[in-house]
Amino acid sequence: MVPTTSSETDQNSETKSSFHEVSNAKPPQVAVSVADKKLAANVAIVQTETLTSTATDKSLLQNGDNQKLRVSAHREAAIPMGELNGAEYIGINEVPSPRANNAKKVSLLPLIFLIFYEVSGGPFGVEDTVHAAGPLFALLGFLIFPLIWSVPEALITAEMGTMFPENGGYVVWVSSALGPYWGFQQGWMKWLSGVIDNALYPVMFLDYLKSAIPALGGGLPRILAVLALTLVLTYMNYRGLTIVGWVAVSLGILSILPFVVMGLISIPKLKPARWLVADVHNIDWNLYLNTLFWNLNYWDSISTLAGEVHNPKKTLPKALFYAVILVVLSYFFPLLIGTGAVPLERDSWTDGYFSDIAKILGGVWLRCWVQGAAAVSNMGMFVAEMSSDSFQLLGMAERGMLPEFFAKRSPHGTPLIGILFSASGVILLSWLSFQEIVAAENFLYCFGMILEFIAFVWLRIKYPNAPRPFKIPGGTIGAVLLCIPPAILIGVVLAFSSIKVMVVSLVAVAIGLVLQPCLKFIEKKRWLKFSISSHLPDITSHGPLLH
Repeated sequence: MVPTTSSETDQNSETKSSFHEVSNAKPPQVAVSVADKKLAANVAIVQTETLTSTATDKSLLQNGDNQKLRVSAHREAAIPMGELNGAEYIGINEVPSPRANNAKKVSLLPLIFLIFYEVSGGPFGVEDTVHAAGPLFALLGFLIFPLIWSVPEALITAEMGTMFPENGGYVVWVSSALGPYWGFQQGWMKWLSGVIDNALYPVMFLDYLKSAIPALGGGLPRILAVLALTLVLTYMNYRGLTIVGWVAVSLGILSILPFVVMGLISIPKLKPARWLVADVHNIDWNLYLNTLFWNLNYWDSISTLAGEVHNPKKTLPKALFYAVILVVLSYFFPLLIGTGAVPLERDSWTDGYFSDIAKILGGVWLRCWVQGAAAVSNMGMFVAEMSSDSFQLLGMAERGMLPEFFAKRSPHGTPLIGILFSASGVILLSWLSFQEIVAAENFLYCFGMILEFIAFVWLRIKYPNAPRPFKIPGGTIGAVLLCIPPAILIGVVLAFSSIKVMVVSLVAVAIGLVLQPCLKFIEKKRWLKFSISSHLPDITSHGPLLH
Protein backbone atom coordinates (compact mmCIF):
# COMPACT_ATOMS: atom_id res chain seq x y z
CA MET A 1 0.00 0.00 0.00
CA VAL A 2 1.40 3.38 -1.01
CA PRO A 3 -0.31 6.39 0.58
CA THR A 4 -0.82 9.51 -1.53
CA THR A 5 1.91 12.00 -0.66
CA SER A 6 2.31 15.67 -1.46
CA SER A 7 4.86 14.89 -4.21
CA GLU A 8 2.38 12.52 -5.87
CA THR A 9 -0.30 15.23 -5.70
CA ASP A 10 2.02 17.66 -7.47
CA GLN A 11 2.75 15.02 -10.08
CA ASN A 12 -0.98 14.41 -10.54
CA SER A 13 -1.51 18.14 -11.09
CA GLU A 14 1.17 18.17 -13.80
CA THR A 15 -0.38 15.06 -15.36
CA LYS A 16 -3.78 16.71 -15.32
CA SER A 17 -2.52 19.72 -17.27
CA SER A 18 -1.29 17.43 -20.07
CA PHE A 19 -4.28 15.11 -20.03
CA HIS A 20 -5.88 16.43 -23.23
CA GLU A 21 -2.72 15.59 -25.15
CA VAL A 22 -3.02 11.98 -24.04
CA SER A 23 -6.74 11.91 -24.73
CA ASN A 24 -6.48 13.35 -28.25
CA ALA A 25 -3.54 11.12 -29.16
CA LYS A 26 -5.71 8.05 -28.54
CA PRO A 27 -2.92 5.48 -27.98
CA PRO A 28 -3.84 2.07 -29.37
CA GLN A 29 -3.60 0.37 -25.92
CA VAL A 30 -6.31 2.57 -24.38
CA ALA A 31 -9.92 1.64 -25.13
CA VAL A 32 -13.08 3.54 -24.30
CA SER A 33 -15.44 1.63 -22.02
CA VAL A 34 -18.41 3.55 -20.64
CA ALA A 35 -21.21 1.36 -19.27
CA ASP A 36 -23.78 4.13 -19.12
CA LYS A 37 -23.07 7.49 -20.79
CA LYS A 38 -25.69 9.16 -18.62
CA LEU A 39 -23.73 8.35 -15.47
CA ALA A 40 -21.60 11.19 -14.15
CA ALA A 41 -17.97 10.65 -15.09
CA ASN A 42 -15.49 13.14 -13.70
CA VAL A 43 -12.15 11.36 -13.15
CA ALA A 44 -10.30 9.39 -15.81
CA ILE A 45 -8.39 6.46 -14.30
CA VAL A 46 -5.67 5.23 -16.62
CA GLN A 47 -3.54 2.25 -15.54
CA THR A 48 0.25 2.40 -15.09
CA GLU A 49 2.74 0.02 -16.58
CA THR A 50 5.97 2.02 -16.14
CA LEU A 51 6.69 5.31 -14.39
CA THR A 52 10.32 6.30 -14.03
CA SER A 53 10.31 10.00 -13.17
CA THR A 54 8.33 13.18 -13.66
CA ALA A 55 10.49 14.22 -16.60
CA THR A 56 10.00 10.86 -18.30
CA ASP A 57 6.25 11.08 -17.73
CA LYS A 58 6.10 14.48 -19.45
CA SER A 59 8.09 13.14 -22.37
CA LEU A 60 5.74 10.19 -22.76
CA LEU A 61 2.75 12.51 -22.74
CA GLN A 62 4.18 14.83 -25.39
CA ASN A 63 5.20 11.99 -27.71
CA GLY A 64 1.86 10.17 -27.50
CA ASP A 65 3.68 7.01 -26.37
CA ASN A 66 1.64 3.84 -26.10
CA GLN A 67 2.54 3.28 -22.47
CA LYS A 68 -0.35 3.92 -20.14
CA LEU A 69 -0.23 6.18 -17.14
CA ARG A 70 -2.50 5.54 -14.14
CA VAL A 71 -3.77 8.81 -12.71
CA SER A 72 -4.41 8.50 -8.98
CA ALA A 73 -8.09 8.53 -8.09
CA HIS A 74 -7.59 11.56 -5.88
CA ARG A 75 -10.11 14.36 -5.73
CA GLU A 76 -7.61 16.77 -7.21
CA ALA A 77 -7.44 14.63 -10.36
CA ALA A 78 -11.04 15.35 -11.36
CA ILE A 79 -11.69 16.79 -14.84
CA PRO A 80 -14.86 18.44 -16.18
CA MET A 81 -17.52 16.26 -17.73
CA GLY A 82 -17.20 16.10 -21.48
CA GLU A 83 -13.40 15.99 -21.56
CA LEU A 84 -13.30 12.22 -21.79
CA ASN A 85 -11.65 11.54 -25.15
CA GLY A 86 -9.59 8.39 -25.06
CA ALA A 87 -10.05 7.83 -21.33
CA GLU A 88 -10.42 4.31 -20.02
CA TYR A 89 -12.90 3.97 -17.19
CA ILE A 90 -12.93 1.20 -14.63
CA GLY A 91 -15.60 0.37 -12.08
CA ILE A 92 -14.82 0.68 -8.42
CA ASN A 93 -15.25 -3.07 -8.16
CA GLU A 94 -12.39 -3.60 -10.62
CA VAL A 95 -9.78 -1.87 -8.50
CA PRO A 96 -7.66 -4.34 -6.54
CA SER A 97 -7.42 -3.71 -2.84
CA PRO A 98 -3.96 -2.40 -1.90
CA ARG A 99 -1.93 -4.81 0.17
CA ALA A 100 1.36 -3.99 1.75
CA ASN A 101 2.48 -7.58 1.96
CA ASN A 102 2.15 -10.96 0.32
CA ALA A 103 -0.15 -12.45 2.96
CA LYS A 104 -2.63 -14.98 1.63
CA LYS A 105 -6.20 -13.91 1.06
CA VAL A 106 -9.17 -15.56 2.74
CA SER A 107 -10.91 -18.36 0.80
CA LEU A 108 -14.55 -19.53 0.92
CA LEU A 109 -14.58 -21.97 3.87
CA PRO A 110 -12.70 -19.74 6.34
CA LEU A 111 -14.86 -16.81 5.23
CA ILE A 112 -18.06 -18.77 6.01
CA PHE A 113 -16.86 -19.43 9.54
CA LEU A 114 -15.62 -15.86 10.00
CA ILE A 115 -19.16 -14.70 9.16
CA PHE A 116 -20.54 -17.41 11.44
CA TYR A 117 -18.48 -16.01 14.31
CA GLU A 118 -19.20 -12.39 13.41
CA VAL A 119 -22.90 -13.16 13.79
CA SER A 120 -23.32 -16.20 15.98
CA GLY A 121 -20.66 -18.64 17.15
CA GLY A 122 -23.29 -21.15 18.25
CA PRO A 123 -26.29 -21.08 20.61
CA PHE A 124 -24.39 -19.58 23.53
CA GLY A 125 -26.22 -16.40 24.50
CA VAL A 126 -29.70 -17.32 23.22
CA GLU A 127 -30.89 -18.63 26.60
CA ASP A 128 -32.38 -15.26 27.57
CA THR A 129 -35.02 -15.55 24.82
CA VAL A 130 -36.61 -18.47 26.68
CA HIS A 131 -36.26 -16.61 29.98
CA ALA A 132 -37.95 -13.54 28.46
CA ALA A 133 -40.76 -15.10 26.42
CA GLY A 134 -40.93 -18.88 26.89
CA PRO A 135 -40.19 -21.75 24.46
CA LEU A 136 -42.75 -21.01 21.72
CA PHE A 137 -41.76 -17.38 21.18
CA ALA A 138 -38.06 -18.27 21.44
CA LEU A 139 -38.36 -20.88 18.68
CA LEU A 140 -40.56 -18.66 16.50
CA GLY A 141 -38.16 -15.79 17.01
CA PHE A 142 -35.24 -17.71 15.53
CA LEU A 143 -37.35 -18.76 12.54
CA ILE A 144 -39.09 -15.46 11.73
CA PHE A 145 -36.48 -12.93 12.83
CA PRO A 146 -33.88 -14.11 10.26
CA LEU A 147 -36.40 -13.49 7.46
CA ILE A 148 -37.12 -9.97 8.71
CA TRP A 149 -33.57 -8.99 9.56
CA SER A 150 -30.76 -11.44 8.73
CA VAL A 151 -31.67 -12.23 5.12
CA PRO A 152 -32.15 -8.58 4.05
CA GLU A 153 -28.94 -7.52 5.79
CA ALA A 154 -26.98 -10.40 4.24
CA LEU A 155 -28.35 -9.59 0.76
CA ILE A 156 -27.45 -5.91 1.09
CA THR A 157 -23.99 -6.87 2.32
CA ALA A 158 -23.50 -9.18 -0.68
CA GLU A 159 -24.50 -6.48 -3.18
CA MET A 160 -22.64 -3.57 -1.61
CA GLY A 161 -19.63 -5.65 -0.60
CA THR A 162 -19.08 -6.79 -4.19
CA MET A 163 -19.53 -3.24 -5.48
CA PHE A 164 -16.91 -1.96 -3.04
CA PRO A 165 -14.48 -4.84 -2.40
CA GLU A 166 -12.10 -2.94 -0.15
CA ASN A 167 -11.34 -2.70 3.55
CA GLY A 168 -13.67 -0.22 5.18
CA GLY A 169 -16.87 -1.89 3.96
CA TYR A 170 -19.98 -0.02 5.06
CA VAL A 171 -17.94 3.13 5.71
CA VAL A 172 -17.17 3.29 1.98
CA TRP A 173 -20.81 2.56 1.08
CA VAL A 174 -22.14 5.46 3.14
CA SER A 175 -19.32 7.78 2.04
CA SER A 176 -20.05 7.13 -1.63
CA ALA A 177 -23.76 7.85 -1.17
CA LEU A 178 -23.94 10.52 1.54
CA GLY A 179 -20.44 12.00 1.69
CA PRO A 180 -17.37 11.58 3.92
CA TYR A 181 -18.93 13.24 6.98
CA TRP A 182 -21.67 10.62 7.26
CA GLY A 183 -19.22 7.94 6.23
CA PHE A 184 -17.15 8.84 9.28
CA GLN A 185 -20.23 8.76 11.53
CA GLN A 186 -21.02 5.29 10.19
CA GLY A 187 -17.47 4.16 10.93
CA TRP A 188 -17.53 5.62 14.44
CA MET A 189 -20.87 4.09 15.44
CA LYS A 190 -20.13 0.69 13.91
CA TRP A 191 -16.60 0.52 15.36
CA LEU A 192 -17.83 1.49 18.82
CA SER A 193 -20.70 -0.99 18.54
CA GLY A 194 -18.24 -3.70 17.49
CA VAL A 195 -15.88 -3.01 20.39
CA ILE A 196 -18.80 -3.06 22.85
CA ASP A 197 -19.93 -6.33 21.29
CA ASN A 198 -16.43 -7.78 21.64
CA ALA A 199 -16.41 -6.93 25.33
CA LEU A 200 -19.18 -9.54 25.72
CA TYR A 201 -17.04 -12.51 24.87
CA PRO A 202 -14.64 -12.52 27.82
CA VAL A 203 -17.74 -12.05 30.03
CA MET A 204 -19.54 -15.00 28.42
CA PHE A 205 -16.37 -17.10 28.46
CA LEU A 206 -16.00 -16.68 32.21
CA ASP A 207 -19.73 -17.11 32.86
CA TYR A 208 -19.57 -20.58 31.34
CA LEU A 209 -16.42 -21.52 33.29
CA LYS A 210 -17.36 -20.09 36.68
CA SER A 211 -19.57 -23.09 37.54
CA ALA A 212 -16.47 -25.28 37.23
CA ILE A 213 -14.06 -22.63 38.59
CA PRO A 214 -16.02 -20.49 41.11
CA ALA A 215 -13.08 -18.09 41.60
CA LEU A 216 -13.73 -16.69 38.08
CA GLY A 217 -17.09 -15.33 39.25
CA GLY A 218 -15.62 -12.02 40.39
CA GLY A 219 -12.82 -10.11 42.02
CA LEU A 220 -9.15 -10.08 41.05
CA PRO A 221 -9.10 -13.59 39.48
CA ARG A 222 -11.84 -12.54 37.03
CA ILE A 223 -10.04 -9.31 36.13
CA LEU A 224 -6.77 -11.16 35.51
CA ALA A 225 -8.59 -13.79 33.45
CA VAL A 226 -10.19 -11.11 31.25
CA LEU A 227 -6.81 -9.43 30.68
CA ALA A 228 -5.02 -12.71 29.91
CA LEU A 229 -7.74 -13.88 27.52
CA THR A 230 -7.81 -10.54 25.70
CA LEU A 231 -4.02 -10.50 25.27
CA VAL A 232 -3.87 -14.06 23.90
CA LEU A 233 -6.67 -13.54 21.40
CA THR A 234 -5.33 -10.13 20.38
CA TYR A 235 -1.99 -11.74 19.58
CA MET A 236 -3.82 -14.28 17.41
CA ASN A 237 -5.31 -11.41 15.41
CA TYR A 238 -1.88 -9.85 15.09
CA ARG A 239 -0.47 -13.02 13.51
CA GLY A 240 -2.70 -12.83 10.44
CA LEU A 241 -6.23 -13.06 9.06
CA THR A 242 -5.60 -16.36 7.27
CA ILE A 243 -4.66 -17.95 10.57
CA VAL A 244 -7.75 -16.42 12.18
CA GLY A 245 -9.93 -17.83 9.38
CA TRP A 246 -8.75 -21.42 9.75
CA VAL A 247 -8.85 -21.12 13.53
CA ALA A 248 -12.50 -20.05 13.11
CA VAL A 249 -13.18 -23.22 11.06
CA SER A 250 -11.65 -25.44 13.75
CA LEU A 251 -13.40 -23.65 16.60
CA GLY A 252 -16.71 -23.73 14.72
CA ILE A 253 -16.61 -27.50 14.37
CA LEU A 254 -15.71 -27.87 18.04
CA SER A 255 -18.59 -25.56 19.02
CA ILE A 256 -21.23 -27.45 17.04
CA LEU A 257 -20.23 -31.08 17.78
CA PRO A 258 -21.46 -31.32 21.41
CA PHE A 259 -24.93 -30.15 20.39
CA VAL A 260 -25.07 -32.85 17.71
CA VAL A 261 -24.31 -35.42 20.43
CA MET A 262 -26.78 -33.74 22.80
CA GLY A 263 -29.47 -33.94 20.12
CA LEU A 264 -28.98 -37.66 19.63
CA ILE A 265 -29.10 -38.31 23.38
CA SER A 266 -32.22 -36.18 23.83
CA ILE A 267 -34.41 -37.93 21.22
CA PRO A 268 -36.09 -40.37 23.69
CA LYS A 269 -36.75 -37.53 26.15
CA LEU A 270 -38.31 -35.02 23.73
CA LYS A 271 -41.89 -33.92 24.47
CA PRO A 272 -43.23 -31.71 21.64
CA ALA A 273 -45.91 -30.20 23.90
CA ARG A 274 -43.16 -28.30 25.74
CA TRP A 275 -42.35 -26.35 22.58
CA LEU A 276 -45.85 -24.81 22.57
CA VAL A 277 -45.65 -23.24 26.03
CA ALA A 278 -46.31 -19.49 25.86
CA ASP A 279 -47.38 -16.83 28.33
CA VAL A 280 -48.25 -13.75 26.29
CA HIS A 281 -48.98 -11.71 29.43
CA ASN A 282 -45.57 -12.39 30.94
CA ILE A 283 -43.05 -11.42 28.26
CA ASP A 284 -40.05 -9.17 28.78
CA TRP A 285 -40.11 -7.60 25.31
CA ASN A 286 -36.99 -5.50 25.86
CA LEU A 287 -34.86 -8.54 26.79
CA TYR A 288 -36.49 -10.73 24.15
CA LEU A 289 -35.98 -8.32 21.22
CA ASN A 290 -32.48 -7.26 22.27
CA THR A 291 -31.33 -10.88 22.61
CA LEU A 292 -32.80 -11.85 19.22
CA PHE A 293 -31.35 -8.76 17.58
CA TRP A 294 -27.90 -9.28 19.07
CA ASN A 295 -27.77 -12.94 18.04
CA LEU A 296 -28.83 -12.32 14.44
CA ASN A 297 -27.09 -9.12 13.37
CA TYR A 298 -23.58 -8.06 12.25
CA TRP A 299 -23.84 -9.66 8.81
CA ASP A 300 -22.33 -6.49 7.34
CA SER A 301 -19.22 -6.70 9.54
CA ILE A 302 -17.51 -9.04 7.08
CA SER A 303 -17.55 -6.23 4.49
CA THR A 304 -14.69 -4.49 6.29
CA LEU A 305 -12.49 -7.46 5.31
CA ALA A 306 -13.54 -7.50 1.64
CA GLY A 307 -10.09 -6.33 0.56
CA GLU A 308 -8.56 -9.43 2.16
CA VAL A 309 -10.92 -11.92 0.44
CA HIS A 310 -9.93 -14.03 -2.56
CA ASN A 311 -12.16 -13.11 -5.53
CA PRO A 312 -14.74 -11.26 -3.38
CA LYS A 313 -17.21 -10.83 -6.27
CA LYS A 314 -18.01 -14.55 -6.15
CA THR A 315 -16.74 -15.63 -2.75
CA LEU A 316 -18.59 -13.09 -0.58
CA PRO A 317 -22.17 -13.83 -1.76
CA LYS A 318 -21.60 -17.61 -1.52
CA ALA A 319 -20.12 -17.31 1.97
CA LEU A 320 -23.05 -15.19 3.17
CA PHE A 321 -25.59 -17.68 1.77
CA TYR A 322 -24.04 -20.68 3.51
CA ALA A 323 -23.43 -18.71 6.71
CA VAL A 324 -27.13 -17.74 7.00
CA ILE A 325 -28.11 -21.42 6.89
CA LEU A 326 -25.40 -22.38 9.37
CA VAL A 327 -26.34 -19.64 11.84
CA VAL A 328 -30.09 -20.36 11.83
CA LEU A 329 -29.54 -24.10 12.32
CA SER A 330 -27.00 -23.53 15.10
CA TYR A 331 -29.62 -21.57 17.06
CA PHE A 332 -32.86 -23.38 16.31
CA PHE A 333 -31.92 -27.01 16.95
CA PRO A 334 -30.16 -26.51 20.33
CA LEU A 335 -33.22 -24.54 21.46
CA LEU A 336 -35.43 -27.35 20.19
CA ILE A 337 -33.40 -29.84 22.23
CA GLY A 338 -33.19 -27.75 25.40
CA THR A 339 -36.85 -26.77 25.56
CA GLY A 340 -38.22 -30.15 24.44
CA ALA A 341 -36.11 -32.55 26.51
CA VAL A 342 -36.00 -30.73 29.87
CA PRO A 343 -38.92 -29.49 32.04
CA LEU A 344 -39.34 -25.74 31.69
CA GLU A 345 -37.88 -23.48 34.38
CA ARG A 346 -37.88 -20.04 32.77
CA ASP A 347 -35.86 -18.41 35.53
CA SER A 348 -33.01 -20.87 34.90
CA TRP A 349 -32.73 -19.92 31.24
CA THR A 350 -29.90 -17.40 31.52
CA ASP A 351 -26.43 -17.14 30.06
CA GLY A 352 -24.66 -20.50 30.52
CA TYR A 353 -27.77 -22.66 31.02
CA PHE A 354 -26.97 -24.97 28.10
CA SER A 355 -24.17 -26.49 30.16
CA ASP A 356 -26.71 -27.39 32.88
CA ILE A 357 -29.00 -28.96 30.26
CA ALA A 358 -26.05 -31.01 29.00
CA LYS A 359 -25.47 -32.34 32.52
CA ILE A 360 -29.16 -33.27 32.88
CA LEU A 361 -29.18 -35.11 29.56
CA GLY A 362 -25.74 -36.71 29.42
CA GLY A 363 -23.92 -36.21 32.66
CA VAL A 364 -20.84 -34.32 33.78
CA TRP A 365 -18.77 -35.30 30.72
CA LEU A 366 -21.27 -33.67 28.34
CA ARG A 367 -21.47 -30.61 30.56
CA CYS A 368 -17.70 -30.20 30.42
CA TRP A 369 -17.78 -30.62 26.65
CA VAL A 370 -20.43 -27.90 26.27
CA GLN A 371 -18.48 -25.59 28.57
CA GLY A 372 -15.39 -26.17 26.49
CA ALA A 373 -17.38 -25.53 23.31
CA ALA A 374 -18.68 -22.29 24.81
CA ALA A 375 -15.14 -21.24 25.63
CA VAL A 376 -13.82 -21.86 22.13
CA SER A 377 -16.94 -20.26 20.63
CA ASN A 378 -16.28 -17.06 22.52
CA MET A 379 -12.67 -17.18 21.39
CA GLY A 380 -13.84 -17.48 17.79
CA MET A 381 -16.30 -14.59 18.10
CA PHE A 382 -13.63 -12.44 19.72
CA VAL A 383 -11.01 -12.93 16.99
CA ALA A 384 -13.58 -12.51 14.18
CA GLU A 385 -15.01 -9.31 15.65
CA MET A 386 -11.59 -7.84 16.36
CA SER A 387 -10.49 -8.59 12.80
CA SER A 388 -13.52 -6.72 11.46
CA ASP A 389 -13.09 -3.75 13.79
CA SER A 390 -9.35 -3.35 13.19
CA PHE A 391 -9.56 -3.68 9.40
CA GLN A 392 -12.36 -1.11 9.44
CA LEU A 393 -10.00 1.40 11.04
CA LEU A 394 -7.35 0.52 8.47
CA GLY A 395 -9.84 1.08 5.64
CA MET A 396 -10.88 4.45 7.09
CA ALA A 397 -7.23 5.51 7.29
CA GLU A 398 -6.70 4.49 3.65
CA ARG A 399 -9.62 6.77 2.81
CA GLY A 400 -8.12 9.70 4.73
CA MET A 401 -10.78 9.66 7.47
CA LEU A 402 -8.29 8.75 10.20
CA PRO A 403 -4.60 9.62 10.65
CA GLU A 404 -2.23 7.73 8.40
CA PHE A 405 -0.71 5.69 11.23
CA PHE A 406 -3.98 3.68 11.47
CA ALA A 407 -3.11 2.23 8.03
CA LYS A 408 0.15 0.75 9.33
CA ARG A 409 0.32 -3.01 8.93
CA SER A 410 2.29 -5.51 10.95
CA PRO A 411 4.79 -7.87 9.24
CA HIS A 412 1.86 -10.33 9.08
CA GLY A 413 -0.33 -7.91 7.09
CA THR A 414 -2.66 -7.12 9.98
CA PRO A 415 -3.69 -3.58 11.08
CA LEU A 416 -1.38 -3.08 14.05
CA ILE A 417 -2.79 0.18 15.46
CA GLY A 418 -6.38 -0.88 14.80
CA ILE A 419 -5.86 -4.07 16.79
CA LEU A 420 -4.35 -2.17 19.72
CA PHE A 421 -7.21 0.36 19.78
CA SER A 422 -9.86 -2.37 19.57
CA ALA A 423 -8.22 -4.42 22.33
CA SER A 424 -8.04 -1.35 24.59
CA GLY A 425 -11.75 -0.70 24.10
CA VAL A 426 -12.59 -4.30 24.99
CA ILE A 427 -10.62 -4.12 28.24
CA LEU A 428 -12.25 -0.83 29.24
CA LEU A 429 -15.80 -2.10 28.61
CA SER A 430 -15.55 -5.68 29.89
CA TRP A 431 -16.73 -4.67 33.40
CA LEU A 432 -20.29 -4.05 32.15
CA SER A 433 -23.01 -6.68 32.59
CA PHE A 434 -24.24 -8.86 29.73
CA GLN A 435 -27.62 -7.13 29.39
CA GLU A 436 -26.10 -3.61 29.50
CA ILE A 437 -23.56 -4.46 26.83
CA VAL A 438 -26.16 -6.00 24.51
CA ALA A 439 -28.57 -3.07 24.85
CA ALA A 440 -25.89 -0.39 24.31
CA GLU A 441 -24.34 -2.00 21.25
CA ASN A 442 -27.77 -2.71 19.72
CA PHE A 443 -28.71 0.97 20.02
CA LEU A 444 -25.55 2.14 18.22
CA TYR A 445 -25.83 -0.64 15.68
CA CYS A 446 -29.36 0.46 14.80
CA PHE A 447 -28.21 3.97 13.97
CA GLY A 448 -25.48 2.56 11.74
CA MET A 449 -27.93 0.28 9.93
CA ILE A 450 -30.25 3.22 9.19
CA LEU A 451 -27.37 4.93 7.35
CA GLU A 452 -26.62 1.69 5.48
CA PHE A 453 -30.22 1.34 4.28
CA ILE A 454 -30.28 4.96 3.11
CA ALA A 455 -26.96 4.51 1.27
CA PHE A 456 -28.15 1.27 -0.36
CA VAL A 457 -31.38 2.81 -1.68
CA TRP A 458 -29.73 6.10 -2.68
CA LEU A 459 -27.05 4.34 -4.76
CA ARG A 460 -29.81 2.34 -6.49
CA ILE A 461 -31.56 5.62 -7.37
CA LYS A 462 -28.47 7.60 -8.31
CA TYR A 463 -26.60 4.84 -10.16
CA PRO A 464 -29.21 2.30 -11.31
CA ASN A 465 -26.99 0.98 -14.13
CA ALA A 466 -23.74 0.79 -12.19
CA PRO A 467 -21.96 -2.59 -12.31
CA ARG A 468 -23.09 -4.83 -9.48
CA PRO A 469 -21.41 -8.27 -9.52
CA PHE A 470 -24.18 -9.46 -7.20
CA LYS A 471 -27.47 -7.60 -7.56
CA ILE A 472 -30.67 -8.09 -5.58
CA PRO A 473 -33.56 -8.33 -8.09
CA GLY A 474 -36.49 -5.94 -8.03
CA GLY A 475 -34.94 -2.64 -9.03
CA THR A 476 -35.24 0.47 -6.89
CA ILE A 477 -38.75 -0.41 -5.68
CA GLY A 478 -37.51 -3.82 -4.60
CA ALA A 479 -34.61 -2.20 -2.73
CA VAL A 480 -37.00 0.06 -0.82
CA LEU A 481 -39.36 -2.81 0.02
CA LEU A 482 -36.44 -4.94 1.22
CA CYS A 483 -35.45 -2.26 3.74
CA ILE A 484 -38.91 -1.61 5.19
CA PRO A 485 -39.26 -4.66 7.53
CA PRO A 486 -35.79 -4.29 9.12
CA ALA A 487 -36.30 -0.53 9.41
CA ILE A 488 -39.55 -1.10 11.33
CA LEU A 489 -37.73 -3.59 13.54
CA ILE A 490 -35.04 -1.02 14.25
CA GLY A 491 -37.73 1.40 15.42
CA VAL A 492 -39.20 -1.24 17.73
CA VAL A 493 -35.79 -2.12 19.23
CA LEU A 494 -34.99 1.56 19.84
CA ALA A 495 -38.43 2.15 21.39
CA PHE A 496 -37.86 -0.61 23.95
CA SER A 497 -34.44 0.70 24.99
CA SER A 498 -34.07 1.89 28.57
CA ILE A 499 -33.45 5.56 29.36
CA LYS A 500 -29.96 4.77 30.67
CA VAL A 501 -28.92 2.95 27.49
CA MET A 502 -30.51 5.63 25.33
CA VAL A 503 -28.63 8.46 27.06
CA VAL A 504 -25.27 6.67 26.96
CA SER A 505 -25.72 5.78 23.28
CA LEU A 506 -26.79 9.29 22.28
CA VAL A 507 -23.73 10.72 24.05
CA ALA A 508 -21.57 8.30 22.05
CA VAL A 509 -23.27 9.45 18.81
CA ALA A 510 -22.72 13.11 19.78
CA ILE A 511 -19.00 12.43 20.29
CA GLY A 512 -18.79 11.18 16.70
CA LEU A 513 -20.57 14.26 15.37
CA VAL A 514 -17.91 16.47 16.99
CA LEU A 515 -14.94 14.15 16.42
CA GLN A 516 -15.00 14.34 12.63
CA PRO A 517 -14.69 18.18 12.46
CA CYS A 518 -11.93 17.98 15.07
CA LEU A 519 -9.99 15.54 12.92
CA LYS A 520 -10.46 17.80 9.91
CA PHE A 521 -9.07 20.70 11.94
CA ILE A 522 -6.06 18.57 12.94
CA GLU A 523 -5.54 17.66 9.29
CA LYS A 524 -5.73 21.31 8.25
CA LYS A 525 -3.18 22.30 10.89
CA ARG A 526 -0.98 19.36 9.81
CA TRP A 527 -0.57 18.15 13.38
CA LEU A 528 -1.09 14.59 12.12
CA LYS A 529 -0.65 13.18 8.64
CA PHE A 530 -3.71 12.13 6.65
CA SER A 531 -3.60 10.63 3.16
CA ILE A 532 -5.76 8.76 0.67
CA SER A 533 -4.23 5.63 -0.79
CA SER A 534 -3.34 6.19 -4.45
CA HIS A 535 -4.59 2.69 -5.30
CA LEU A 536 -8.18 3.42 -4.29
CA PRO A 537 -10.76 4.93 -6.67
CA ASP A 538 -12.46 8.22 -5.91
CA ILE A 539 -15.86 7.68 -4.27
CA THR A 540 -16.81 11.36 -3.83
CA SER A 541 -19.86 12.81 -5.56
CA HIS A 542 -17.67 14.21 -8.35
CA GLY A 543 -15.54 11.08 -8.74
CA PRO A 544 -15.79 8.14 -11.16
CA LEU A 545 -18.25 6.18 -9.06
CA LEU A 546 -19.01 3.02 -10.94
CA HIS A 547 -18.84 3.11 -14.73
